Amino acid sequence: MKVVTRYLGREIYKATVFVFVAFLALFVFFDLINELDDVGKGRYRLGHAFLFVLLSVPGHVYELFPIAVLIGTLVALSTLAANSEYTVMRVSGFSPLQAAGTLARVGTVFVLLTALFGELIGPQAEQTAQRLRLDRLGAAVGSELRTGLWVKSDTQFVNIGEVSPDSTLKGVKIYDFDRDFRLLSISQATSGRYQGANRWQLASVVQTRFGADGASVRNLPTLEWTSVVTPEMLNVLLVVPEKLSAWGLYQYAQHLEANKQRSDRYEIALWKKLVYPFAALVMMALALPFAYVQIRTGGVGVKLFAGLMLGVLFHFLNTLFSHVAVLERWPPFAAAVAPSALFLLAAVAMMWWVERR
Repeated sequence: MKVVTRYLGREIYKATVFVFVAFLALFVFFDLINELDDVGKGRYRLGHAFLFVLLSVPGHVYELFPIAVLIGTLVALSTLAANSEYTVMRVSGFSPLQAAGTLARVGTVFVLLTALFGELIGPQAEQTAQRLRLDRLGAAVGSELRTGLWVKSDTQFVNIGEVSPDSTLKGVKIYDFDRDFRLLSISQATSGRYQGANRWQLASVVQTRFGADGASVRNLPTLEWTSVVTPEMLNVLLVVPEKLSAWGLYQYAQHLEANKQRSDRYEIALWKKLVYPFAALVMMALALPFAYVQIRTGGVGVKLFAGLMLGVLFHFLNTLFSHVAVLERWPPFAAAVAPSALFLLAAVAMMWWVERR
């Protein structure tokens, strides 16, 4: 069994690496074409475009893992079946259950690599890429609202006009309320820099205080502001939730919940981040039945096309379930697990069918 595991593992790893190289080359090519439109704007040069595309590769690796593993496993098993090697294994007593166990052991490497790219390498590379791009284009991070970014923290509401790539805040407005939500003060600052330990240094501050005797206004050159807002929290503006780390998603979702704001999208992204690495095992299970199907003409090519379509369908369903779950308020865990669960059921049904033939 160890010999079979090593042999299958070697074939699957080689095929998967080949598929990865082909897919990544395609994605890099299209990413570079897309970036060429911005070359020459601000301080954004061709070298920066190449670096941005290079830093985007880990994110593509994470997204492509299930599809590449599916096609790689399918190619390896189909090639073995076409050369009658898999038939010899079956005649030697290699049962479908043993085959599934062997693929699970081989697939453990893919699960760990997916988790590594999704939690550590991908998010850091994506943040660096976005900061590089924004800095060179002379742009700033905005929000979906024309009034800027709004953050609620206990009895304090904060409006931030822009966030620079170095996490400098511009156009900061802070509204302080008491426990009965009576307005106590409004502080307006032209900019703010993070000092660490949840402290910001605000510059050119105009503070208006409201009391029993009326309103009073004072101008301050600087003001230290303590807030739950941190550069890490602002990183969610640079990177879409699906490309953030699980820890970053958890922290931001907790912040939204504590302030009674909707956190559905971030909770769904968090559960997807936890479940997604195991999709590689599901894809390998889905590829297993193809080893038992003999096609007389163009066998490997037909199976490869079928695997590609299944991989695209999985990616489409994964995205579709995320968006529909936010709209329909589905449980985040169910939305994250549903695509993998459906494909696992399909793999079991296909295996049952080929065994019954």
